[in-house]
Amino acid sequence: MARYTGESCRVCRREGEKLFLKGSRCYTDKCAITRRAYAPGQHGQKRKKQSEYGMQLREKQKAKSFYGVLESQFRKYFEEASRRKGVTGTNLLQILESRLDNVVYRLGFATSRAQARQLVRHGHFTVNGVKVNIPSYLTKVGDEIKVKEASANNEIFKQIVEENEKGRPVPAWLESNLAGRTGKIVAVPAREEIDLPVQEHLIVELYSK
Repeated sequence: MARYTGESCRVCRREGEKLFLKGSRCYTDKCAITRRAYAPGQHGQKRKKQSEYGMQLREKQKAKSFYGVLESQFRKYFEEASRRKGVTGTNLLQILESRLDNVVYRLGFATSRAQARQLVRHGHFTVNGVKVNIPSYLTKVGDEIKVKEASANNEIFKQIVEENEKGRPVPAWLESNLAGRTGKIVAVPAREEIDLPVQEHLIVELYSK
């Protein structure tokens, strides 16, 4: 299945949650959820009773949209999470959080995960001094992420840093130096440090059928 290329705000409205797919716009009154807090389409305002399967499916779709991954990728992450020790649902979220595009976004070097994916693909970042242009690259504790020297003074990074210095918090499992264009992963994120509005146990139940 190809990646969704339609209007991002429709995804948030379909899930009934802010998934922060449009960067700074999501924090303003222009956010679609703020203006139209119902599903898109002709019958969007009608209440629909969901089955157990429907609720599980929606939680999975919500998580996929939040991180911008395809079904095949998501299933591979779930399989890896189920092999690891600990709670499968929490393991899954920790794997998703460790994606390079997500880490770049969390560090404040992009205003959205979509923008982070694009910047990574264009080769603007290094991990431990080596250029990495794969958004799905899984980082680990101790990794240092840095904007390439040739890109550090790029106007786009100046704008991003200026915008993110105004308030979007960096999670405790990361260290970010916006001025120096560097960041480091200092710990594995705990579940309470992952602000994903999803019930991951429903995803586990869906894939366990």
